[in-house]
Amino acid sequence: MHAGNITFDDKLRHEASIDPGQGGKVTPDEIRALQAPLKARYREKPGAAEVTLRASGRIGQDTLTCKVDTGRALVEAGLHPATGGSGLAACSGDMLLEALVACAGVTLTAVATSLGVTVDEGTVTAEGDLDFRGTLGVDREAPVGFREIRLRFALKTGASEEQVAKLLTLTERYCVVYQTLRHSPGLAISHAAQGGVSLEDPAPEP
Repeated sequence: MHAGNITFDDKLRHEASIDPGQGGKVTPDEIRALQAPLKARYREKPGAAEVTLRASGRIGQDTLTCKVDTGRALVEAGLHPATGGSGLAACSGDMLLEALVACAGVTLTAVATSLGVTVDEGTVTAEGDLDFRGTLGVDREAPVGFREIRLRFALKTGASEEQVAKLLTLTERYCVVYQTLRHSPGLAISHAAQGGVSLEDPAPEP
């Protein structure tokens, strides 16, 4: 069993619709009530806001696939329990790690096939450390995003150490999600609201 660690011009587009929710509208008072005790706890015990998320997938033996267990067929994203969520909806942080696991697993199987390296079975695991004081605005010094992400491969293969090392090096090089996270791309936000004024437009004269 080999274990490897990676520490960290076509355009792909994915769209998701925003659902206001089927269970009734959540009011500002309700969200404040949900988060107030969490914020108080994190101010008193900063360590309680530090959570490690985890995602894993199983590499396909005969196909160029990586099966990621999301626990859901149709994914509905919501707040993480550490920010007041129920835990019934998927956390977008988990989804980010799952995307990394899926991309890394598929890339590894493709590279292994190209190199003629047989991987009998394997798992890919991603862990990411978050301090929820950041996203809740409890501590301005706490980062809002992941502080660290760790990607690990555990492979059952008869390949040599040199072959495995090359396999992991090429997987790192050609994994789109990994490279996107490692080398942050330019990111722009635009806005358009029906019946409103775009944030890109100048404010109307009073």
